[in-house]
Amino acid sequence: MILKGKRVAIFNIANKHSIAWAIAKAMDRQGAELILGFQNERARGKVEALAGELGRPPLALVQCDVSDDKEIYEAAAAVRAAAGGIDGLVHALAFAPKEALEKPFIETSRGAFSTALDVSAYSLVALCRALQDSFNSGAGVVTLTYYGAEKVIPNYNVMGVAKAALEASVRYLANDLGPRGVRVNAISAGPINTLAARGVSGFLEILDHHASKAPLRRNVESREVGDTACFLVSELASGITGETIYVDTGFNIMGI
Repeated sequence: MILKGKRVAIFNIANKHSIAWAIAKAMDRQGAELILGFQNERARGKVEALAGELGRPPLALVQCDVSDDKEIYEAAAAVRAAAGGIDGLVHALAFAPKEALEKPFIETSRGAFSTALDVSAYSLVALCRALQDSFNSGAGVVTLTYYGAEKVIPNYNVMGVAKAALEASVRYLANDLGPRGVRVNAISAGPINTLAARGVSGFLEILDHHASKAPLRRNVESREVGDTACFLVSELASGITGETIYVDTGFNIMGI
């Protein structure tokens, strides 16, 4: 078990279909002690129920609406109280208003743009700042991105811009936290049929296209993303930081 004795905070778990939950299960299998984040009281019950499926009880369940700085610092304090130092942070947070994923990108409102960048990209910066004194040396931070940060994906729109900002933030945070021995990386996962992904208009067509064009001729499984997150947090990835690791069955290597 490559994460035995490691303590990892995961923000946020939304439901059993989320990639964050797949990562939590993978890290639990690898021996990690987990702190599970959730957005609000409405999500608490779902996360409490899911926590019962883990091999060991989580160290804590922590509420954190990342659009609120006060909640971020309260969550960081709760993490320290539950775990002391942590060896990993998983940032699995993204949001854009539904209309911004349906209309052409040029129609994106100022409010939708601001919301998408705030929740999907700035939240990584804010969480790392609030938790910077809680990271043990050698800790790994992992966030989730998507190929739409680099290439135009139909209807991904402002989320593509937000993910591009997230990937740039990974590099700058890797530089800032590197002297502390903390690594920061992103996983660029292929499309996975989660509730959040279904908010992108035409998502099922994207799934079909991906499976038909990727070298492995299939879509990635959330389990595979979870396993990669375990690797990136573990000591096996001690020399990797500031990188975007593709877990997309090879789709990103293809041209026409």
